[in-house]
Amino acid sequence: MKKIIASIFASVVLAGAAPVFAQSAPVASAAAPAADPAALAAAREMFDAMNYSTLLSGMMRQMGQGIGSSMRAGAEAAINNNAKMSAEQKKQALAKMETELPAAINALQGLMNDQTVVDEILSETVPLYARTYTADELKQITAFYRTPVGAKMLATTPQLMQAGMQIGQQVFVRRVGPLMEKLQAQQTKKP
Repeated sequence: MKKIIASIFASVVLAGAAPVFAQSAPVASAAAPAADPAALAAAREMFDAMNYSTLLSGMMRQMGQGIGSSMRAGAEAAINNNAKMSAEQKKQALAKMETELPAAINALQGLMNDQTVVDEILSETVPLYARTYTADELKQITAFYRTPVGAKMLATTPQLMQAGMQIGQQVFVRRVGPLMEKLQAQQTKKP
């Protein structure tokens, strides 16, 4: 059961790690070169103009609010679609899930509401952008976010992200059942 909850926990976190803004930067390797100090300053200014800390905190709170139902649905599907379990074993696993899942949900919600997580993400993201964009490019991006359209984009991003995540969940839910049936059919064909 703990493996099911852990895998669902990881899936939900990874699915919720969508980009916050239009420009996405490639992931840096551990041996990435140091960023230009002017680009670092420009990246900090860009994130300030975006009100990134507040935006990310809000997104994480929104994700935290829906995490319980997502984790429960995922755990139930994993148990109910396990062809190796009898009906009684599934019943027992579902009961055990109901006792263990609230603590996992509370822990995850606590993590998602922890401002130090947001601060850490921001401090590690600034150098990434400073290595990816020049100081001049970052100043141009910052200028965009200070325009009415840029401000509107920042203001609507949390709602759009939440709606987008709901759409993504609906698409996955529609596909999980047939996928599980296909996997079960493949398992029963194996000698």
